[in-house]
Parts: sequence; structure tokens; C-alpha cells
Amino acid sequence: MMQNKRRAIALFSGGLDSMLAVKLMVDQGVEVIALHIKIGFSGTKDTQAIMEERAKMAGARFEMVDVRDAYIQEILFSPVYGYGKNFNPCIDCHGYMFKIAKKMMEDFNASFLVTGEVIGQRPMSQRHDAMKQVSKLANDQEERLILRPLSAKLMEETTPEREGWVDREKLLDISGRSRERQLAMAKAYGWEDYESPGGGCLLTESHYAERIKEFIAFDTFEVEDIELLKFGRHFRLPDGAKLAVGRNQEDNAGLQAIESGKYLPIRLPVAGPFSLLSANASEADKALGAKLAITYAKSNPEEIYEVKVADAHFSVAPFASKQEAQAYFFNHTKPQA
Repeated sequence: MMQNKRRAIALFSGGLDSMLAVKLMVDQGVEVIALHIKIGFSGTKDTQAIMEERAKMAGARFEMVDVRDAYIQEILFSPVYGYGKNFNPCIDCHGYMFKIAKKMMEDFNASFLVTGEVIGQRPMSQRHDAMKQVSKLANDQEERLILRPLSAKLMEETTPEREGWVDREKLLDISGRSRERQLAMAKAYGWEDYESPGGGCLLTESHYAERIKEFIAFDTFEVEDIELLKFGRHFRLPDGAKLAVGRNQEDNAGLQAIESGKYLPIRLPVAGPFSLLSANASEADKALGAKLAITYAKSNPEEIYEVKVADAHFSVAPFASKQEAQAYFFNHTKPQA
């Protein structure tokens, strides 16, 4: 028998599984706060408005908390349970998110926590033993307040089930990587707008992981660098400066949106990419950065161009070919002693 109506905080990504977990709780009369914990690595586009709409579709109120700086300091470079295939500390990440959500329970007058995780869906973080490690990191071993509605019947009973806040019989027993049941549920609910299952974290992608590894060999990784590494071609110049050169409109917009004294804008006299260069770049690296940026513009190798690096002007000619410029791609340069 269900007791008094309860409120839960659901970790919310905007993906189908998190939407379904919310919906299962709402259908049982639980009021849900769909909490998105922003660590910064979810992709290149701002999806807050989309997540708000998806939370509303599932029947929840959307909230977001920005923990990017703390995540870098506390989790990204020193995970207790290590990394997955690339730079993804999935177990520590999930434990950290639950720890954050748990601290917010009093603020939202919530009784328990919900997640859309499915047993066996992801090889690192969604195994039985990994979920126990997550509970340990979240200090939830005794209270058992974390409920996974999609796989609950395959797991030990949690406090929300034992106390009658939710009906265990109405929870599910989904496991494995197949999404057939989730997709069927979405169809039954009439949902057409939801994120494609799986993926979604840049830390699981090899190209982004390699950019982080290269970056920290030269510099301290900070919040603005999360965004920098998402966009453009990346170069490491001889004196150690980082250069990012846009490849398309999305890159240009992403780089232009970065507001940081750590990087200087490069402005061209002709149509071409937007670029950012390390603010502490040497004069030689600034001149080279200007030359590289104009090489990827609508320019003529036989002409001289006035390129601005912040307030400084450099008279440079483009490289004769893109192949010459590619010699400075970051993966061709080893850290300086």
C-alpha cells in the first residue's frame, strides 16, 4: 500500500532512460525534480531548453546545478575507480552526481533519489558490482535511497520500496543493451522527442580524450578549457602556445562564446575561421598563430595580410599548403622540457 505522497530527485540527462525513470515515478504519484548536474562534457550544444521540455513531458520539474569547476578539481583527474576506455571516470562520476543530489535532498524536501540506469547496459558503470561502488561513493550503503526503476526487480529492495513510498510490483526488470522495451514504452507514451540511447559524454570519445591528455601535458585544465577542446582544429606551437582554429560555423560560434582572459582572439582581414590563442603565447607563437589562421581563410599564399592577435598586428603570408600547416597539429608535437 502506498503511503503519503513523496518527492524524489531524479538524475536527469534528457535521454530516454532518465525520462522513463521519471515517468515510472510520476505514474506512482511521486513528485519528481528532474535534476541535471552539469559537469560540462555532455556535448557541443546547449540543450537546457530541450531537457526542460523533456522533463515536462515526463511529468517532472526541471532543475540544473553547475558543478564543472568542482568536478575538474575533485573527480576528473583522480578517480578512485579509474577510467573506462578513454578519459571517462564513469563510476566516480555517477557516485559524485549522487553525492551532489543527496546533499540537495533537504533543499527540495525529497525523500529518495532516482536514476535511469539499467543493469548491463554500459560495461563500466552499470554492472551490479559497479552500482555497489557508486553507492559507496555516494555514502548510500546504509540508507539505500537510490532507486533504479528500470531494473529494480533485479536488484535488492531499496528503502523507497521497503517503506511503501513506491510499489515494487510496478517497477521493471530490464537488463542488457537492448533498447526494445524502452523504445516500446516511449511509443506507448507518445514520445517522439528524446535523445538517442547511449553515448552522450565526450569523455568516452577518443578524440576528446586525446585532446585532454595533450592539453594537461602543457597547461592546467580549467572550466573554459572544457569548451575550447570541443571546437576546431587544435595546434601546439613551438613555444608551447595552444591554438584552436574553427572549421565551420558551429566551431566559430563555439570558440567565440568562450569568454576568458586565458585566450586571445585572432581576427582576419578576409573571410575565414575564428581562432583563439593562448594569452601567454610568445611573440613568435603569436606570429605563427596568425600565419596558421590566415592559411585556413580565403587567402592567397602570395599575398601579405594584416592579422590581429588581440590588439597586436602581424603581417603574415599564408602557408603554401595546408599540409605545411598540419605539421603543427597537436599530435605531431611532444611536450617541451
